[in-house]
Amino acid sequence: MRNISHKSNHFTLIAMAVIANPIYDTVFKRLMENERVARFFIGTLLNQEVASVSVLPQEFSYYNELEKLTVFRLDFMATVVTPTGKRTKVLIEMQKAKEETDLMRFRSYLGEQYKKSELVNGEKETLPITTIYVLGFKLPEVPTACVKVGRVYEDLVNHSPIAGRSPFIEKLTHDSYVIQVGRIAIARHKTLLEELLTIFEQTSFTDEKSDAVKQYSHTPANADVQTMVGILHHIATDPAERKVLDDEIEYRRTVEEYFGKQFAAIAEKDERLQKQSKQLHEKDEQLKGQSERLQEKD
Repeated sequence: MRNISHKSNHFTLIAMAVIANPIYDTVFKRLMENERVARFFIGTLLNQEVASVSVLPQEFSYYNELEKLTVFRLDFMATVVTPTGKRTKVLIEMQKAKEETDLMRFRSYLGEQYKKSELVNGEKETLPITTIYVLGFKLPEVPTACVKVGRVYEDLVNHSPIAGRSPFIEKLTHDSYVIQVGRIAIARHKTLLEELLTIFEQTSFTDEKSDAVKQYSHTPANADVQTMVGILHHIATDPAERKVLDDEIEYRRTVEEYFGKQFAAIAEKDERLQKQSKQLHEKDEQLKGQSERLQEKD
C-alpha cells in the first residue's frame, strides 16, 4: 500500500485501502478542519454553493462526582455564506446510538442556538438555522440513507403555495437533513451525494470487534471526495492520529458501560415499583370485594 502525500492541511489521494470511520467525533472533526472538505460536505447536502464556511466544534462536558467520570461530546456549528451573501448557521450532530438523553440534550442545544446572535460585519445578527444529523442507528419509519425535512409556505385561504420567504419565519423555523449511515449501500454512485455517502458506509471493518477502521473499496472521481478519503486514510494509519481515535473509542466504551449499568439499575427499580403497584392494586381490589360482601350481609 502506498501512502498519501501530506502537506500543510491538504491531502492528495494516491492509493489506499483503509480509512478511519468518520462517524467518530474526533475523526469528523479532522475532516471539518479542512475548509474545502467542510464546504463540499455542507454544500452537497444542502444542494447549494457555499462561498465560505467556518466550522467550530462545540464542546460539552459533564462531570459525575460520584463515579469520577467526565462525559464529553463534540457537536459542530458552521456559519455558511452563499455567493449571494446570505448567511446561515448550520448545526451538525453526530449520533452513534439512540438514547433519549442525547435527544433531549440536542433539543436543549438547539434552543440555545436559537437564542444566540452572531457577529456579522461588526454587528450582531440573528441567523437562520439548518440542522444536519448523521445517525449511527436506523429510523424504522424512514427507509432511505439520506432525507431532507423541508418547509413550504402555503396559503391556507386560497390553498396555493407561496414563493416568497419571510426573514421572520426563516429565523423561527428550520430545515433538517438526516443521514442514516446504516442504510448506506451504494454499489454505483451516480450522483455527487451518493459518492459523498460512500465515505460513511458502515461495512468492511478491518476488526470484527471494532468499527473504527474499514476497507474503502470505491474509486471516487470527485476531487473533494478523494481529499476526504486521503484524510481518513491518514487518521487510520498515522500512529499519533490513531491514538486520538483509540482514546475516543475507550472513552465511549467506558461511558456506555457506566450508563449501561445506570440504565439497567433504573429499569430494575422501575420493574420492582410496577410489581409493587400491581400487588397493591390487587390488594385494594380484594379489600373492595370484602367491603361489598360485608355491606350485602349487613
